Amino acid sequence: MPRGTYLHLDDDLEERFQCAPGPGGWRYVGERSDGLRTDLVVDARWRQIRVEIRTGDLWLRGGFSGTGLAWVRGADDDAAEHGERAAGFLGDSPGFLVAVARALRLADGQHTGLRLVHVGGPALAALTVGRSWRRAATDEHATDTGPLLVERYEVTDRDTAETHVVHLAGDVVLDAPGIELTSLESPPNRA
Repeated sequence: MPRGTYLHLDDDLEERFQCAPGPGGWRYVGERSDGLRTDLVVDARWRQIRVEIRTGDLWLRGGFSGTGLAWVRGADDDAAEHGERAAGFLGDSPGFLVAVARALRLADGQHTGLRLVHVGGPALAALTVGRSWRRAATDEHATDTGPLLVERYEVTDRDTAETHVVHLAGDVVLDAPGIELTSLESPPNRA
């Protein structure tokens, strides 16, 4: 079960995380040094079936429901329900990048576009965004424990045409915009 630390470069925040496959999917739990906590559970097809993001008194809980996402966002006892036709959530936590990439099941050279609900900021604001994902290549790197396959994804914002590169090894983000993997206590799980 991989455990480690990501550094959020823009805010100089650490996120301690652990992730593991389970009998019916995969789970990621991360907690940042500012108190934001992410708990993400996916099913065997990598659909985000349970998402909880919590910061201070604010929280968002949701997941895949039929043909889209449903979620409740609130503070204490005050909450509002929302829904959107989207493939999944995106958030500040690298766990969301893993979940989206794995759900797409792209081979090298393949690409697709999709709608996602991005949750971010201190208010946990939810905004529907369009992204194009392209799996550009897979490289093999020699390690002490055997070969490590690293997948390179090019993720393009459909509104701005800005493209960023994300590197994944199994269920761990090795590199992404604004994210640096600073420690890893065990090898990634093969996803």
